[in-house]
Amino acid sequence: MTGEASAIPAPIGLLAELTHRCPLRCPYCSNPHELEKRSAELPTETWLRVLGEAAELGVLHVHLSGGEPTARADIVEITAHCARLGLYSNLITSGVGAALGKLDALAEVGLDHVQLSVQGAEPATAERIGGMPGAHAQKLAFAERVRELGLALTLNAVIHRGNIAEVEAMIDLALAMGARRLEIAHAQYYGWGLLNRAALMPARADVVRSIAAVDAARKCLAGRLVIDLVVPDYYARYPKACAGGWGRRLINVTPSGRALPCHAAETIPDLAFWSVAEHALRDIWHHSPAFNAFRGTGWMPEPCRSCDRREQDWGGCRCQALALTGDAAATDPACALSPFHATMRATAEAEAAAELPPGYRYRGKRSGVRREGLLPG
Repeated sequence: MTGEASAIPAPIGLLAELTHRCPLRCPYCSNPHELEKRSAELPTETWLRVLGEAAELGVLHVHLSGGEPTARADIVEITAHCARLGLYSNLITSGVGAALGKLDALAEVGLDHVQLSVQGAEPATAERIGGMPGAHAQKLAFAERVRELGLALTLNAVIHRGNIAEVEAMIDLALAMGARRLEIAHAQYYGWGLLNRAALMPARADVVRSIAAVDAARKCLAGRLVIDLVVPDYYARYPKACAGGWGRRLINVTPSGRALPCHAAETIPDLAFWSVAEHALRDIWHHSPAFNAFRGTGWMPEPCRSCDRREQDWGGCRCQALALTGDAAATDPACALSPFHATMRATAEAEAAAELPPGYRYRGKRSGVRREGLLPG
C-alpha cells in the first residue's frame, strides 16, 4: 500500500509477546520452532516505552501474551503501566506455574481481563495435550480466584482431533468456571501446529458436529455465555481476515522486539521486520516495509483483486498461502476461488482419515533445554 500515512487507520490492539517461556508443550502451538531465549527478551523499560507509544498511536487493547506472560518478573509493573495509560489489559495465560501466585497483584494494579487457555474438558485430555501433569487442577484453581477477584474471564479452547469430542463438555466447563465468554477456536496450522498437522487434523464430520454443538449452545445460553467460533480453514469456503486485515488493526511485538503484522509473519522470507528497540511504534506502523507489504488491496492478484469480498477478508492469510502454495501473495487456499482450494481440502480429508499416530510429535525449549519425543496419545 502506498499513499499518505494519514490514510492508514490506527491500530486497535497490541499483542505483546512478553516471553516464549511456557510450562506447557501444546502440539498446536503457533510459536516459531526456534523460540526466543530469555536473554533476548526486551527489558522492562523498553516495554513501558512501547506501551506509551501504543497509547499515543490509538491502541485501545493490550494483550499480554507469550509463552506464559506471568513468567516475566515484571508482569505486574507492565500491567500497572497499562492501567496508568488507560489501555485495556488482557492477560492471555495458561493459568499454571507462576500465574496464580501473581493474580492478586495483577488485579490490584488494574488488570481488566483474563483469557485462560484450556486444552480439554477432562483432566486426562488436558494434561495429555499440554504435557504437564496436574495442569488441569491448577487451571480450575486459577479460574476460581479470577472469579473471586471479580475479573472478566474468557476461556480459549483450541480444537483439534485430540479434543474435538469434548466441545460440549468445554461449554459446560466454561459455565462452571464462571466465564463470560468462550472461544472455540479450531486449530490454525502455523509453527508447531503446521509440523503436527497430520496428527491434529479432525474429520470433517466431527467438525460439522462441533459447529452444530456451538450453534445449539449459543441459542440455549444467550445472555449467559458468549461463544466465539473460529472454524478450520481447511474445511472452509472463504478465508478469514487475518488479524483483521494485514496492517489494519493489530501490532504484534515479539519477545525480542520485532514488530509483526501477524503472529506468524516471520515465516515469510524477504520481509524486513523493524524492531521497537530501534524504531518508534508509530514509525513502524506507518512505514515498516513488512506492514506495508500486504496492506490494503493493491498487492492482490486475481481473483482477489476484483472480488467483492476483497475488503472483507483482505486476501485471507498470507502465511497460509505461503505454507500451502509457496507464494505469500497467492490467493489463500481457504478460498473456493483459489486453484489450490481442492488440494487443501483433499489434504485435510486424507490426513483426518489416516490412522492417528501414537501421539503428537513435539519439540520445545523449556529452561534452555531442547526436548523431543512423543506426547502419549
